[in-house]
Amino acid sequence: MARASHPEPAVTVTALATALAATSGRGPTGCALVAAAVLTGQLSVGWSNDWIDRARDAAADRRDKPLVAGASRPRAVAVAAGWALGLCVPLSLASGPAAGAAHLTCVAAAWAYNLGVKRTVLSWLPYAVAFGLLPAFVTLGLPGRPWPPVWAVTAGALLGVGAHLTNVLPDIDADLAAGVRGLPQRLGRCRTRYLAPVPLFAASTVLVFGPPERSAISNTATLTVTGALAVTTALLPDKGPRGRIPFLTTLALAVTAVSLLLVRGRALV
Repeated sequence: MARASHPEPAVTVTALATALAATSGRGPTGCALVAAAVLTGQLSVGWSNDWIDRARDAAADRRDKPLVAGASRPRAVAVAAGWALGLCVPLSLASGPAAGAAHLTCVAAAWAYNLGVKRTVLSWLPYAVAFGLLPAFVTLGLPGRPWPPVWAVTAGALLGVGAHLTNVLPDIDADLAAGVRGLPQRLGRCRTRYLAPVPLFAASTVLVFGPPERSAISNTATLTVTGALAVTTALLPDKGPRGRIPFLTTLALAVTAVSLLLVRGRALV
């Protein structure tokens, strides 16, 4: 059951949201509510993903999937997804109606991706919506219910698109064989590799120049590093001994953008 929940993205997104809540001024109770809401939402998304794709995964003999390997039962995974989603609703609304609505929209976007959007040219859209609204879930739960600045929503959306492209990049061939034809699969491995760094670099640029307080030295260093990573991703081959380097550099770009978003947490309000 733990494996079927997609624990890596669930833990990563929960940690990001909780850290963003802490840096933006949410107290211990507020941070705990954010963590609980995001974790239950992510668990519902992960379990629903494996349940919805169980037939396709079985046809592709995906033995890494618990439902295909027989380690989990479809009914148990479906029930777990339902319970997690049910818990997510009150936990999200505990931060306030506006904040709850923002987070539940994020979860709805992720479910829409699982239910079929991932097989369309708009596969990037749920990621853009979910990551773009994540800062809103944090700030709308603060006193005064402030909406996050435009630069934070924009950077979050760009980070989401970059995360989608980076996440799909290693599995494009397997996805095509399974009949999944989202935007990255339609573009192909080579063009997706060139495209993936673009929204991540753009997110870092927005996070550098968007907030009112800026440091010329740190900004120059950040843009130099992210620019070098983007160029490296585009120039190095994605096959052979160095084949994983482009994937790793896009991950490094994503980590840089996330780090910048956390550093800018205080500027959200």
